[in-house]
Amino acid sequence: MKILVINGPNLNLLGKREPGIYGSQTLELINSTLSEYASGLGVALSFFQSNSEGEIVDAIQGAAEEYAGIIINPAAYTHTSVAIRDAISAVAIPAVEVHLSNVYSREEFRHKSLIAPVVLGQIAGFGPLGYKLALKGLIGFLQKN
Repeated sequence: MKILVINGPNLNLLGKREPGIYGSQTLELINSTLSEYASGLGVALSFFQSNSEGEIVDAIQGAAEEYAGIIINPAAYTHTSVAIRDAISAVAIPAVEVHLSNVYSREEFRHKSLIAPVVLGQIAGFGPLGYKLALKGLIGFLQKN
């Protein structure tokens, strides 16, 4: 089983960017830890990060041929991107939305996700652990279906 992990804008700055909100782990460390965890579950992961909405849409569209599921942290695009929402809907690959921080305890504009209605579920507020929770939930769903 292969799963694509997509990270959106500014997540390449993890470890430096607002550690009080996003923690001190880098994206590379989060990916490495998640990859080890997935390997223990017999799952192969690929990772993609972009600050560009169009590149994220392209990655989602390209996933249809190769991946059983998607884990996505759309970051700021969560609240603004109809294009990413439509791409997830169009490819019909099971996906889980992840956020490091609890977006619902932050600014009001972060309380609305355009992505949530087209994914299996959303995990927010557990820091890097959220990726493992998303992976476990996605694998469970894929194994049932």
